[in-house]
Amino acid sequence: MERPPAPRPQAQSPGGPAGGPPAGEDNPWHTGAACRRDEVGLFFAPSKEPTAARLSREEQAKRVCARCPVLLECREHALAQPEPYGVWGGLTAAERRVVLARRRRRDAELREAARVAAAGSRRIAG
Repeated sequence: MERPPAPRPQAQSPGGPAGGPPAGEDNPWHTGAACRRDEVGLFFAPSKEPTAARLSREEQAKRVCARCPVLLECREHALAQPEPYGVWGGLTAAERRVVLARRRRRDAELREAARVAAAGSRRIAG
């Protein structure tokens, strides 16, 4: 069962990439988010939601995300937190877990390749 975190910010005056100055300290990235104009319930699972209803709701949320000017910022926020619930940046919680696992695996492979390269260069120089 997923519980929704604090609700996403509700609609305010336009700002950010969608209709105002660029995002920054005075105007955070989420001010231009498409989801600010949609129902929070679309992005977070109600308790004991049937699978078919969840999949349908998630697809609707992803369609909102697909047209969002801050999709990548939202996704990176959700991956950095990491956000355990809801649809963020066009990804469900399960999809974000997969992305994070792939990133960890890639980072481990890069560290190992750097270690091997450093060991090889020490042999050549020594």
